[in-house]
Amino acid sequence: MFDAISLDLYNPTTLAVFVTLGLLSFIAVTVGFYKFVQFARLGVGKRREAERILDTWLSGNADEAMRAAAARRSVLARVLQSVFSGLQARPNDPAYAEELGRQSAIIELATMGERMRLLDMVVQAAPMLGLLGTVIGMIDAFGVLSLTQGAIDPATLAGGIWVALTTTAIGLAIAIVAFFIATWLEGRIDRERNMIEAVISAAIHGRVDPSASRH
Repeated sequence: MFDAISLDLYNPTTLAVFVTLGLLSFIAVTVGFYKFVQFARLGVGKRREAERILDTWLSGNADEAMRAAAARRSVLARVLQSVFSGLQARPNDPAYAEELGRQSAIIELATMGERMRLLDMVVQAAPMLGLLGTVIGMIDAFGVLSLTQGAIDPATLAGGIWVALTTTAIGLAIAIVAFFIATWLEGRIDRERNMIEAVISAAIHGRVDPSASRH
């Protein structure tokens, strides 16, 4: 009887749920790895390099700062290059430089946000899909039991329910992993967004003296 229940649980619909959960798991891991490599290539988080370029610019070495920014080794460097270009093209129009920096920032942030919706989809879809698989499995299990004559072995029923609940457990596990990956990536994007705003402002208006607030 246990074999009959197990076989019925793994009907085409339930199997499709397992396959889809496997696909969601693959998407989460693949996107996470892709974003890690992409962030490294884009130069996300290279704050110290941007600080050096800014220091060079604010100290009056515009040509040297421009050359360093033109190397485009990081997100912040590329944004600074746009700002510097605007300031050199129109020294008396800081709004123009700020607009160039903003446009560059939009492009960089859009690139950093690529495929993030896939992770959000996994986080939301995996638990629901797992629950769907459990409901289908439970319906099939009790459907088989309803056709069984005589006493029902509790161990057999427990085995069928265990198989049905597996999809929910798998779905939750996939969603948790995807959630942590997405949260880490979104945190890096938020930090980069804040740094972009800071370097644009500093390049145009100068730095705030930390000691000024103490007096």
